[in-house]
Amino acid sequence: MKKIITALLLTSSLTAHATSAEFTAKQLQQVDEVRSAALKSPLSYELLESLTTEVGPRLPGTENDKKAVAWAKAKFNELGFDKVWLEEATFPNWRRYSESGKILTPSEQPLHLTALGNSVSTPKDGISAPVVLFETLDELIAAPANSLKGKIAYINYRMNRHIDGNGYGPAVKARGTGAVEAAKKGAVAYMMRSVSTAHHRFAHTGGSHYKEGVKKIPNVTIANPDADQIARLVALNKKVTVNINVQTQSLGEGTSYNVIGQFNGTENPEQYVLIGGHLDSWDLGTGALDDGAGVALTMAAAKHISDVKRPKRSIRVVLFAAEELGLWGAKAYFAQHKNDLHNIVAAAESDFGADVVYGFESNVDAASLPVVRAIAKELAPLNIEYIGKNQANGGPDLIPFKKAVSAPIFELAQDGTDYFDYHHTADDTLDKVTPAKLRQNTAAYAVFALMAADAKTTIKPKADTK
Repeated sequence: MKKIITALLLTSSLTAHATSAEFTAKQLQQVDEVRSAALKSPLSYELLESLTTEVGPRLPGTENDKKAVAWAKAKFNELGFDKVWLEEATFPNWRRYSESGKILTPSEQPLHLTALGNSVSTPKDGISAPVVLFETLDELIAAPANSLKGKIAYINYRMNRHIDGNGYGPAVKARGTGAVEAAKKGAVAYMMRSVSTAHHRFAHTGGSHYKEGVKKIPNVTIANPDADQIARLVALNKKVTVNINVQTQSLGEGTSYNVIGQFNGTENPEQYVLIGGHLDSWDLGTGALDDGAGVALTMAAAKHISDVKRPKRSIRVVLFAAEELGLWGAKAYFAQHKNDLHNIVAAAESDFGADVVYGFESNVDAASLPVVRAIAKELAPLNIEYIGKNQANGGPDLIPFKKAVSAPIFELAQDGTDYFDYHHTADDTLDKVTPAKLRQNTAAYAVFALMAADAKTTIKPKADTK
């Protein structure tokens, strides 16, 4: 990795700059300075180390969540941001207290599980019941009425491994609504294979939801090796009975804050590039990959820009609250800024771990594509390929923007091949982050944000087709 970064630095230093329709030679030289500084600087890793070590896990509504908000506000001020402020976000407050499980028949064996977010508790002694295996959510939905009475529904869907994490969407549907569909069929609890590509014996948590009028039943995932064990027992026509025991609590409405830092633009400060990540994390690990890395690298990227110049438009870093429990910080941001969202000239969120950025894609008006191509040219020295489809989805916290208003969305696509080995587990810790890869991410966001903020042409969203 050291050789790779050395090569990136060399390539960067050899880049020739010439006046273009969007950027002067001086502006492009400043881009080169920012990119080189970010590739050399330990700042993003230092911020990530501080957050994950001094604060740790940051489940929304907990004391650590409050400490994270204070940490972020203090760091923004230390880094010299022109404006630093908090915006309130409310969410359904939930806690995990204890969890355990075991296979009872055909022989007693430990079962590594975790409660899904928002799950209700089992009785104090847990729930013991036979398991009925389904391979997909659709198969569970198609089960006859009352066919699961007194049983535990189990979905064994296996997530595939891919650089862009394309197996996550299909798998997460079972996580979000499986308990509702199981309860409709009479099940006493719901269990599923972790939404994961790992072979490690860690269970992966994540958000889940209930539906009004449908009984709430306990809702858990199991580690992939344990899922394989149950599948083998079922294949042998064994009666599989398990005990699951999770103790949780819903605490009503909770309050946290989006933490925002901004470097003001010199000519059009009301217009801004929005970058960031989400400040909260699940409680099992320390949230280094999800999403401490996104927090740290976007804060650092903005700082590296400010050290070289202040662009025409502002650079705003938004650290969203309560993403893991349902994008609550993003929803609050959209609601608070609904009348001035037209001032966003570009938006990108880092929320896919800390492996290298390999691709760059936009979702903008066709007239803005010359700016996009100019940015892509300056990202190329970082070994980032331009994806010219102009169909970027952006990060999760940008979903409210895409659903309700047209906005110029960008995606700096990270290599997610291994991301779901660690995602939402106790294994999401700082040692999984390679500093050189984090620096490459930081440099990519710095180049993107600086150029989007300093372009001659203001980037515009696609025409509203909603």
